[in-house]
Amino acid sequence: MIFMRDPRYPLLRRGRAPRRRRVFTRSHARLLAIALLVLAVAGTATLLTLRRDPPDARGLLRDARITLQSGNYSAARSNAQAAIAAAPSNGPAHVVLARALLELGDGLAAEAELTRARDAGIAIATLYPFQAQARLLQNDPVGAIEAADRAAPRQAAYARRIRAAALVLLGNGAAARADLGRLVAEQPRDGRNWTALGRVALAIGDVGTAADAATRAVALLPDEPAALTLQGEIVRRRYGLVAALPWFERALARDAYYHPALIEYAATLGDAGRYRAMLAATRRAQRARPGSPQALYLQGVLAARAGRTELARGLLQKTGGAIDSLPGAILLSGALDYAEGRFEQAGAMWRGLARQQPLNVSVRRLLGAALLRSGDPRGAREVLRPIVTRADADSYALVLFARAAAATATTDREREGVAQDLNRANRGATGMATAFAIDDQVGTLDAAILQAPGDPGALLAAIRGRIQARAPGDALARARSLARASPGAPAAQSTPGDTFAVAGRYADAAPFYARAADLSFDEPTMLRLVDALSRVSRQRQASTALALYLSQNPQSLTGQRILGHWHVMAGNWTAAIETLEAVRRRIGNRDAGLLTDLARAHAGAAPRDGADTAALRYARAAHALAPMNAAATDAYGIALAGVGKLDGARQVLTKAVALAPGDRAIASHLAQLR
Repeated sequence: MIFMRDPRYPLLRRGRAPRRRRVFTRSHARLLAIALLVLAVAGTATLLTLRRDPPDARGLLRDARITLQSGNYSAARSNAQAAIAAAPSNGPAHVVLARALLELGDGLAAEAELTRARDAGIAIATLYPFQAQARLLQNDPVGAIEAADRAAPRQAAYARRIRAAALVLLGNGAAARADLGRLVAEQPRDGRNWTALGRVALAIGDVGTAADAATRAVALLPDEPAALTLQGEIVRRRYGLVAALPWFERALARDAYYHPALIEYAATLGDAGRYRAMLAATRRAQRARPGSPQALYLQGVLAARAGRTELARGLLQKTGGAIDSLPGAILLSGALDYAEGRFEQAGAMWRGLARQQPLNVSVRRLLGAALLRSGDPRGAREVLRPIVTRADADSYALVLFARAAAATATTDREREGVAQDLNRANRGATGMATAFAIDDQVGTLDAAILQAPGDPGALLAAIRGRIQARAPGDALARARSLARASPGAPAAQSTPGDTFAVAGRYADAAPFYARAADLSFDEPTMLRLVDALSRVSRQRQASTALALYLSQNPQSLTGQRILGHWHVMAGNWTAAIETLEAVRRRIGNRDAGLLTDLARAHAGAAPRDGADTAALRYARAAHALAPMNAAATDAYGIALAGVGKLDGARQVLTKAVALAPGDRAIASHLAQLR
């Protein structure tokens, strides 16, 4: 029997090491205590870090006052609201919030905060100026004056500024300007006084005084949004849209959500054709003031321009009637009605606007069209009559008037008058831009001066009445007197120019138009100036004036139309085609003068492929619209010759010569074919 040794496994070979007893010593206890203490301190620090300290109402109120003083009114509003949340009965915080809201143009909310401030113990005697401004913002000028008159002596300047603004709303702008003139003389270092004077002067049409005041205000308060916004509005009126944008941007750099600047900025961007930026500005205005009626209106304008009438009407309805009385809203609402075929409603809207602005040619033209389409030709004639009496009456107004006259004509004489109106429409405007026609007789206008001897408006109407009646008398002397008395009023500076223009003295008229343009470079003033300079062969100056206007108002159809015509006259065919085609894309193919110029431009560029065909297409369309227009007929004849239809060209050019027997250029075109 064989015995084997017991196997020895490796784990059993070494045996197990004996366990050592662990002894918890004092050093171990100290280490554990230190670790626990460290953990406790770290945990407490973490909790203290995560936990927010209770808001300090005093600190928040201090921040609100600082931001209010620095012109960041939106931040002041937020800080004041936070201070009130921390201490609801903090009266000074309610006052600061009310003042911030007033600067942001929210009179209703400001008045509510003033009530809370009074309930919190603030003396009502210190709140009267702010209450006056709140009432003014809510279109209560009488209540504003009542509150301003109760202001304490140390708040007198503030109260006088509000009182002056209220007087403007009550129709007493001259008194308001005079009182603020005294105030800036007493306190010339207060920029808010200058801002108030500029605002009042601009409201009453004294652009010169407004410009001087705004310049002083910005010099004293270079970062104050209200002063910068006012300067932007004045620059826009004097120099144009593009020049005004940096001023609004400066105001928004101080307070990115300053609602008045956002609205003016958005409107200016839209007029300049920068629609994306306009939309962005309106959206920011809505964030600054949710439900802003002005922002909704501007978005409605954008929608209408894009042809989205339902969206535009919906945006207008969201305003809740807050801006229904504003001219722009009335014009837009009527345009939406007209586009949807509701001509009576459009006429009702525009009739009210025409009462507010009786000298607005565009409004009268729109109203005439609406009345004619709604079956009221007699009403259309009465509305359009002041336009068609002008030498520069446009073809569209003349055609509307002729159609209205045809619908009411009952005698041969009246029918002959219709034919004359249509012939005049075919010829197009033949005179320069002039002052709007005055309905009253010269004697009535002179009587108005006797009743209000110090009213420049009455004197201006009397002068224009004499110019219109071709009975100048002492009109020139009166016009010069008015211009001297009102050096900052654009209309007063234009009036001597109109008087000289009626007498054919365009060289004398041009300097007055230039002064008016320096105060308000709007389209009518530009047209007067350019026309007067062109008539005295100062074409370079006329071109400079037009170029300056277009650089600031690039969307101006009238300006682009004139520029395109000048390119045609100068033989700059490519530039003419580019300019005029841009206009045609915007207004369509219903302007005979535009199509005539396009035909001539394409005919001049005939070596290009398809130019002759394009010239004939445009010329045929222009002639169809205005068959008795000599220029359109001449262009048609030239286009026919360009495609080799010489017999037809001779017949058409013979007709053109008959329509304008004294035109040497048309006669030379016919002579070239013989």
